[in-house]
Amino acid sequence: MDIEEIFSGLNPANKPKVALFDNKYRYNQMLEEKNITFYSNCGHHFVPIIGKAHIAYISSGKVIGLSKLNRIVQYDAKRPQVQERLTNQIAMDLKAILQTEDVAVIIDAKHLCVSSRGIKDDTSATVTSYYGGVFMKSDKIAELQNYLNE
Repeated sequence: MDIEEIFSGLNPANKPKVALFDNKYRYNQMLEEKNITFYSNCGHHFVPIIGKAHIAYISSGKVIGLSKLNRIVQYDAKRPQVQERLTNQIAMDLKAILQTEDVAVIIDAKHLCVSSRGIKDDTSATVTSYYGGVFMKSDKIAELQNYLNE
């Protein structure tokens, strides 16, 4: 792997091209894509962050191809990161692309800076989340968390 691949998210030319499609089936419930594997690098220590991103949104009349959700996660992860910023970047990208506030992003990741240096804890994980629009309501958060725990 070379530096241009590992940090390809720093180049705006690599941002995924995304086309939206009419929601012709009028699906107006939560769509979830879970367990999107990503690899990033800690912006403080430049060691790997390995995790899973879970995304949910409710269509505002348009839908996105499922693989594009993965590509957005990969693009944002491919730069020196802190997990909180990565979570927010993915959410902001999705809100802009999908033209909706109804977006949720949860990231569960292992930071090799924690497991390989300092405390050397190889079992802990960090979870961050972003809830926008209807996902800020406690029943939607609970529904999403229950689904992710299945």
